[in-house]
Amino acid sequence: MHTNVLKNILILPSGFKESLSATQVAEAIKIGVANALPTAMIKAIPIADGGEDTAHILAQQTQGKIIHTSITGPLGQPIASYFAMLGGRHQHIAVIEMAAAAGLKLIPLQQRNPMLTTSFGVGELIKAALAQGATKIIIGCGDSGVSDGGMGALQALGVHITDHAQREIHWGGQALQEVVKLDYSGLIPQLRQQQVHITLALNPFNILCGPQGVAPVFAPQKGASVAQVQQLSAGFEHWAKQLKKNHLNPIQNFDFAYACGTGASGGLGAGLAAIGASLCPRFEVFLSQDLLGHDLDAQIQHADLVITAEGAIDCQTLRGKVPAEIARRAAKYDTPVIALAGTLGHDAHDVYDIGIAAISSIVPRPMSLEDAITQSETLVIQATERLIKSVLLGMKIAQQHYSTAESLV
Repeated sequence: MHTNVLKNILILPSGFKESLSATQVAEAIKIGVANALPTAMIKAIPIADGGEDTAHILAQQTQGKIIHTSITGPLGQPIASYFAMLGGRHQHIAVIEMAAAAGLKLIPLQQRNPMLTTSFGVGELIKAALAQGATKIIIGCGDSGVSDGGMGALQALGVHITDHAQREIHWGGQALQEVVKLDYSGLIPQLRQQQVHITLALNPFNILCGPQGVAPVFAPQKGASVAQVQQLSAGFEHWAKQLKKNHLNPIQNFDFAYACGTGASGGLGAGLAAIGASLCPRFEVFLSQDLLGHDLDAQIQHADLVITAEGAIDCQTLRGKVPAEIARRAAKYDTPVIALAGTLGHDAHDVYDIGIAAISSIVPRPMSLEDAITQSETLVIQATERLIKSVLLGMKIAQQHYSTAESLV
């Protein structure tokens, strides 16, 4: 560590899905650190990863505002939703959370079926942002509950998607194999004429097709059976071919099946790439100095300890999740990183290889998921306090060992 005393603690967490937002996690960790180390300088920065709370985090960071609106939810019903219009020099930028229109949290457990759920509301949020004067739209891809390839979003934006009988395709992933034609003549003029740029901030590891495609990797989390995963995989293969045949993407030979990010948010990446949207690694977007207003790497460099967190630490953590990104940046400055999680997967130890020095679950004893979610804020505070006290004990032991060794010289 930089010094033999922990003076500067930097907290950089993501949220705990369906439990605490990144802002709530950051505040809870801050309280836990202060309980164990009241003299420390503590700075907490919730990390936007494209999922829940992204719009609120960026609105707060730029002194922007949240716009509330009613849209079509993932089950086809009207829901209350929102997006951010950023402030300051970013007033022309809208930030949309895919999760606020078609997130898993919006779908009751017993109704989770990616064969039927739609991204239509994402397109409606884009339209609402355009109505607010946005000339650039950032869509955070995370925590989605759909697997329709972005088809619903395109339909909401005016794209006519039809089958062999020239009938409009109905919502849901089950209809992907029925697509025969995409007609962009009804697409909103600002988008058809490329007057507004859409950026999807996403996990570049997520691709549309193949063994590591969005269907086998993520559809089971959204309620898909084994048979439905196979059907969705075939549907995405067909969808990619149809997009390749007919699209507005200015990039020649764009690979809708396997390009980085095409599988993001149930294939929304591929669908919106068809109308010219850019697919960008999310942390290049959300952690840029231009958007944050400060240099995050410089703050990591000057910290004595960085604490990060996410809902689950497992094999997926290494594939572009917040703790992996924070560890990657901290490694450049030899700043130690520890991580908290709601749950630890059997392969959680793999994160040691990317520079996370210690990991800990917030759950201290066997409890139901419902109880863990209900008590999550308290659990994070208590787990942080325990972890910091363990770090302090380790430092004390190391210092005593160093002092003993010196006295023997």
